[in-house]
Amino acid sequence: MSDVTAETAAPAPPTGLKRLWKSIGLLRESYVGMFGAVLVCFWVFIAVFVDLLPLQDPLAQTRGAQMLPMLTADAKDVMHWMGTDDRGRDMLARLMYGARVVLFWSVLATVVAYSIGMIMGVTAGYRGGWWDEIISFIGNVFLAFPQIVLLLVIITAFGPSSQLGIWMTNELGLDKTLVSGSLIIIAITFSTAPQVARIVRGIVLDLKTRDYIAAAEVRGESPLYIMLVELLPNARGPLIVDACLRLGYVIITIALLGFLSLGLPPPDPDWGKMISDGRQWGYNGLNMMLWPALAISSLVLGLNLLADGLREISLRD
Repeated sequence: MSDVTAETAAPAPPTGLKRLWKSIGLLRESYVGMFGAVLVCFWVFIAVFVDLLPLQDPLAQTRGAQMLPMLTADAKDVMHWMGTDDRGRDMLARLMYGARVVLFWSVLATVVAYSIGMIMGVTAGYRGGWWDEIISFIGNVFLAFPQIVLLLVIITAFGPSSQLGIWMTNELGLDKTLVSGSLIIIAITFSTAPQVARIVRGIVLDLKTRDYIAAAEVRGESPLYIMLVELLPNARGPLIVDACLRLGYVIITIALLGFLSLGLPPPDPDWGKMISDGRQWGYNGLNMMLWPALAISSLVLGLNLLADGLREISLRD
């Protein structure tokens, strides 16, 4: 009788697509997470495909059609489903196009802040020593300032209306939206990256004691390889949940800056600026304030519920 036994092949590790499909399947078991995902996907769909929707020009002003209520047609028999603002612009079109503006700058700001925060945190947590002391000191300096005060100081000092901003727009020919958006990203990075660094540092301090980190060090892997390949991918669970929550905070921050007229310049539709424009008209501007406020609330609520669903998945895994 032959001593050769049938070798059982080890199961192949799941690919990225399989892991994504497994996560979606687990998310379906969380009604809270699925409801949040639906809300987020709705606004992402609007932001991506808004050009294909049968909407009016969000910047077109219609004379004699100012402050129209909901479900009202103007003199040209054009229906305004959500009414118009004080300049006769269609609220539905501005709300839909505003989703693209808000999501683009908020996601970009969150990605930049998270990237810098993760680099700071994983370096401080893994290298330790003077690396940890310097990075922690820099983070503590920025965290010592109230976040909203830090944002206001940076934007008012270097925004488009400042001397530097005027020089960049007039002398360098830069677009005001690009200058304002870049400044918002920088301001959010200064206020958010230290918080992310603290979270990553705490996770890395636990992960670097694991056996696979010691095995990588024995193999002679470089510290950069260990930080980027071994540590950060294994910390992705809590970071994804935190990223969803932090993205909601960034959306609120950008809306707040727009409300204070420190955000993106007009005439681009900005949900925060739309609320501010309606506030000037009191009760008559309630229609102008209601829809962008509901849009901000629904998007942030969706991100929070999605984060709860992802947290449930991480606990089950």
